[in-house]
Amino acid sequence: MTDDRDRQLLAWLGAGLLAGGLPTQEVEQDLRSVAAVLGHPRAQVACLPRGVWVTLAAGRPTTFEAVEGGVRLDQLSDVSAVLAGMRTGSLGPDDALARLSTLRGQPHRYAVPGVVAGGVLSGVGIALVLAPAWPSVVFAALLAPVTVALMLLSARSSTAATLTPLVAASVSALAAFWAASAGLVDAPLWTLVAPIAVLLPGATIVTGLVELAAGSMVAGTSRLGRGTVQLLLFALGVGAAVSFLHVPLESLDPARPVELGWWAPLLGVAVVTVAISLMESLRLSLVPWVMLTALATYLGQLLGQTLADNRWAGAFAGATVAILVATVVELVRPQLPRSVVFLPSFWLLVPGSFGLISVTQLEVGPEAAFAAVVEVTLVILAIALGVVVGAALALPVRQAARRVGLGHLVGRLRGGRNAS
Repeated sequence: MTDDRDRQLLAWLGAGLLAGGLPTQEVEQDLRSVAAVLGHPRAQVACLPRGVWVTLAAGRPTTFEAVEGGVRLDQLSDVSAVLAGMRTGSLGPDDALARLSTLRGQPHRYAVPGVVAGGVLSGVGIALVLAPAWPSVVFAALLAPVTVALMLLSARSSTAATLTPLVAASVSALAAFWAASAGLVDAPLWTLVAPIAVLLPGATIVTGLVELAAGSMVAGTSRLGRGTVQLLLFALGVGAAVSFLHVPLESLDPARPVELGWWAPLLGVAVVTVAISLMESLRLSLVPWVMLTALATYLGQLLGQTLADNRWAGAFAGATVAILVATVVELVRPQLPRSVVFLPSFWLLVPGSFGLISVTQLEVGPEAAFAAVVEVTLVILAIALGVVVGAALALPVRQAARRVGLGHLVGRLRGGRNAS
């Protein structure tokens, strides 16, 4: 019975981590480390984005656990806390199983009003970063509730989830191109992206490339394929709007509107951080740490792009900084795992947003489309490389911290200061 319990625990733990969007190779390593703590050093683990297989030794019974949908960042934080407790021995197997069994049933901390407010703020914040102009910001605030409604609907219906990229892109594009024809907004391509940016599959595509680089060929290929198909559905929605409204080709100019000052993107980072916290049910006490990582990511991206004068250098620098800062935050604040801090940074690295802008150049012509696709491919590859390099640089720090118990030491010192 103990073996059955341990297999179930490992399977549930792996399913929770995979549902949070973590790369399969990292989940496999984490589960093997927990299995060793439980007394199973020869455990074998295999993960795909939609499922995990666990056996405690070759030839022994195997447990499979399907991954049924994603989890919020607050739920991923709880899964990561269970993982950390199992590694250090501070959490027993029975207690870990009990905590994981209630994971899906945890209510959203801010309920539907928080999700709606977060959706509107995310559109505003991303507009300040991507298209810093007041017309684009107002447009994002007005259209973001449509995206939120589609997100809530897709959570209840698989058919709606499949059609959401197409519908969201069509609605936003129709509104943006109509507003541009009326002289209300400039650069409709960048303007239409902000309200739907939370739906774009940038994180999926980059994670797939990271998995491919790590040798997880099946997982990486499937995730990369899914992200690409979603991106094409978004592009199809934009193309449908272009055809319906007979949009002139000059309206598809990929130039960004920049009317506001240097402060606009920084304000956008802060607004996006609050939006993520509301939508993902994060505790308010954790918001400053997520904001710190997001700000460092943006500044790293900006510095790299400025020094090298190209997008891919900024993408590489931003991804590397994001991983390194998230690792430091995890050491200082053990209850806020690195993955929870890092994942929101994909909203600022905007591989999905830039990818959609590039793919829509198919409407302009083959030459423009080819150049745009090459550029976005380099940006996405640079982000994936930055993730790999950042993780490699952070690995010795994490291993050293685990050996000396730095996270627990920081927690004890903080507790001592509070008591005094």
